[in-house]
Amino acid sequence: MSRQLRAVLLIMLVAACGRGGGYGSSPDTLNDACAILRERPSYSRAFRAAERRWGVPPHVQMATIYQESKFVSDARTPFRYTLGVIPMGRQSSAFGYSQALDGTWDEYVKEQGKFRARRDNIHDATDFMGWYMAKSRDQLGIPMHDARNQYLAYHEGRTGYSRGSYNNKAWLVRVAGSVEARAATYQAQLKQCGRG
Repeated sequence: MSRQLRAVLLIMLVAACGRGGGYGSSPDTLNDACAILRERPSYSRAFRAAERRWGVPPHVQMATIYQESKFVSDARTPFRYTLGVIPMGRQSSAFGYSQALDGTWDEYVKEQGKFRARRDNIHDATDFMGWYMAKSRDQLGIPMHDARNQYLAYHEGRTGYSRGSYNNKAWLVRVAGSVEARAATYQAQLKQCGRG
């Protein structure tokens, strides 16, 4: 086999393995929970595992992931620019399906002993979300099925939520309402296709 052919095959192999099953992009139909799970069966297993472990319903997980990353495994926040053209780094360290920040992710990894966990892996991302939302339930009394308030605590942090920081952010209150509505839609859809 020629050196050139070996190089091409190696590049193709690395490209095929590098995206974690090719899930870097969103599923084709984001407005249909059943279609998402049909297209990505591993998502269903991840949502159910997080529900069993932490008690967070799949429709709440799905609505939160939709809002945070649109189901893009390697989603990142946009770049910040100075003078409109000079890149100054990303808006935050949020990454992956769950858009977990570096510090919060590190806390989860250390506390749970999941040193191989990755934010761009759906199983790890949903377990992280379940862990975070369980803490919000335990510390703030937010029920797991309350997608709106779980999202507000997820976005603002538990300290920010307890201070009511979201009350000064009309856009965030609107977004939390959208998460609540999407969770209700996903829940109804999942019931219709026998996954709810």
